[in-house]
Amino acid sequence: MIISISPITTKEFELFKNLIYDYAGISLAAEKKVMVASRLAKRLTYFGLTEYGQYFHLAISANYPDEFQMMVNILTTNETYFFREPKHFEFFRDNILKSWRGDKFRVWSAASSTGEEAYTLAMVMAENLGMRKWEVFGSDLSTKVLNSATNGVYLMDRLEQMDPRLLNKYCLKGVRSQAGFFRVDEKLRDRASFSQVNLMKPLPKTIGTFDVIFLRNVLIYFDQATKKHVVERIASALKPGGYFFISHSESLHRVTDCLEMIKPSIFIKR
Repeated sequence: MIISISPITTKEFELFKNLIYDYAGISLAAEKKVMVASRLAKRLTYFGLTEYGQYFHLAISANYPDEFQMMVNILTTNETYFFREPKHFEFFRDNILKSWRGDKFRVWSAASSTGEEAYTLAMVMAENLGMRKWEVFGSDLSTKVLNSATNGVYLMDRLEQMDPRLLNKYCLKGVRSQAGFFRVDEKLRDRASFSQVNLMKPLPKTIGTFDVIFLRNVLIYFDQATKKHVVERIASALKPGGYFFISHSESLHRVTDCLEMIKPSIFIKR
């Protein structure tokens, strides 16, 4: 039997909008109404529901403890790719890694999605720090993307910005049934770890401190007050003299005074 789902109402959209804002700090504009409906439609079909309000109450119900995270995964997942905004990785290589002297270099990809950014950083560190002690930590709100990141398997179409030499050196191309895919090499996966972190909540005490933090393509979803809280919370894990990267399309203007801009989208903690 085919179930007909009623169009999402403004009231129903507001339920999801307020929930995601309270939980993740993400502001869903009115034009995201269609996106929310299309992303959640499969879950309504799965449960045999005809109205989005029914699904909302099911997802927050104690009777379905895993569905809330499922809903969060669906509504917060964003696409990314390797070497996105390549100028950042050039600065990372030329202005940070080449002059670094220390015991262990740590980088945090604070909105890592499916892991492309974290593994890009790992490739750059492997090229420039070699066998010295370094690691990359990736975090996200979605458990689904974190599982993908940990596995390190990607479609070949994520590679348009990658140097073929790095692909051959650090990735294993799939054959036969895995043709069209590649997997990040184990020597990089061993240097990377991924864990769920909600940037709206106090950071886990076990997270430690970092020499560099990337927080790119996430601030665009926050209002000004949320930006301030999130940036200052994350910057608390940055070592003095450490670097903080945001997307070229984002700004920290009037957000915080704990970071000093040295180039547009690149900041340092004094």
